Amino acid sequence: MTKRFERLERIRRMDPVADASEIYRLTVAYEFPWDITRALELALYRTYAVPSIGRLLAETAELTDRTQKRYDDTSLLLDTVVEHGFASEPGRTAIRRVNQMHRSYDISDDDMRYVLCTFVVVPRRWIDAYGWRRLSRHETVASAVHYRTLGRHLGIKDIPETYEEFEAHLDAYEELNFGWDARSREVSDATLDLMTSWYPRPLAPLLREATLALLDEPLLRAFRYEPPAALTRALVRRAVRARGRAVRLLPPRRAPHFARQNWEIRSYPDGYRVADLGTRPVPGLRGCPVRHSEGSAGDALQ
Repeated sequence: MTKRFERLERIRRMDPVADASEIYRLTVAYEFPWDITRALELALYRTYAVPSIGRLLAETAELTDRTQKRYDDTSLLLDTVVEHGFASEPGRTAIRRVNQMHRSYDISDDDMRYVLCTFVVVPRRWIDAYGWRRLSRHETVASAVHYRTLGRHLGIKDIPETYEEFEAHLDAYEELNFGWDARSREVSDATLDLMTSWYPRPLAPLLREATLALLDEPLLRAFRYEPPAALTRALVRRAVRARGRAVRLLPPRRAPHFARQNWEIRSYPDGYRVADLGTRPVPGLRGCPVRHSEGSAGDALQ
């Protein structure tokens, strides 16, 4: 029977560069599937606070009128590459779809690079704060290498080399570009509504406040949300940390868990084809004028 830290020991025996995608797969599908899901949700959500990104998403209406489908497609496309690898037919198809979508709009290299940075930095910060253990150096390096590879496949230029460079770029970009935009706020509100819709309706106000309690001050300011009370913030964050401590006491996951198995994915009850995922071009829309700058009993909890 696998012991709680046995998989981490296996990861530490691997090469974090040559085996980056396999290490990342173990981290995502076995060690932290619940945390990675929440962290990538937050990573994409952060990008709305950059007005050039939030406005474009509002213009396409994908995250205001078709929020659930856009959430599902994004999760499934990203995770197809994780599950099957860059060289696999499903992985190549997923990357091709992402490239087709991006080419439909005027998206700056700066914004593309920033979004890539969120995929590397936000999960590391979330897991270190709320996970059942902190990420190892091998996992951190492997994540950066995995997303550098993804970025190259997406044609993104000047990708940071190391985790530290990803982190420095993210912080600098947010400091320079986070700001208020009414259309970005529409996308943010629609996303919060989606997340609360997954639970019984009477819980919606409480869940919305709890979600806001997990956001940092720059995000709250950018969207002009009233900051939750200090007590609310403390209680919510303690509760999420308590979940991590509880997971640490559970037997390790025996089977992988990928995004397609998440109960929040609801658009494809009869299955899906990777080639059919994602958006199609909106006639006449190429973007908006913006200013740019450089398996076990405890598995459900895991």
